[in-house]
Amino acid sequence: MPLVTCRECGETVSDQAQACPHCGAPVPWKQEFKGWGFEWKSATEIAGWPLVHVAFGRGPDRRLRVAKGVIAIGQFGIGLVTIAQFGVGVLFGFGQIMVGAVAVAQLAGGLVFALGQLAVAWVAVGQLVFAVYGLCQAGLAAHLWNSQGADLEAVRFFCEWAAKLELPFSLERCAEVLPVERP
Repeated sequence: MPLVTCRECGETVSDQAQACPHCGAPVPWKQEFKGWGFEWKSATEIAGWPLVHVAFGRGPDRRLRVAKGVIAIGQFGIGLVTIAQFGVGVLFGFGQIMVGAVAVAQLAGGLVFALGQLAVAWVAVGQLVFAVYGLCQAGLAAHLWNSQGADLEAVRFFCEWAAKLELPFSLERCAEVLPVERP
């Protein structure tokens, strides 16, 4: 393993080092650091934002690349529609931690709807929810349907919703919980 000089601090480092142990410079053996990862923006723009922006990694300035576009895809993203590990999807977001009008994520915060392990929204579905209408294992909601019980308003709401979406559980599960209306 040959030793080289770090381009930032001038100290001796391994030619295999991913960061200088003295100053922290990334890939210190390279004469120039151009960043790492990937970034692409579509030529088409809407209101000054690229239609699609894909970004991962760090730029030459060592800052995290953040996807910012109408459609944003990356480790971090902000857009009308966002697919990212962490992000804001103004209309829709999908990822690990997401905030938006509609959010689907492990930790989802939605204005209208959230689906996730922890979901917070007007309508939330998940393992733990905080909502007006909640379908979950546990949570707090004005109308809650969970493993401990079923608020009839919540059951009606989710059953109507499931029927409109033609989900298979709608008929069987709803029939178990809702009282049968007889003429």
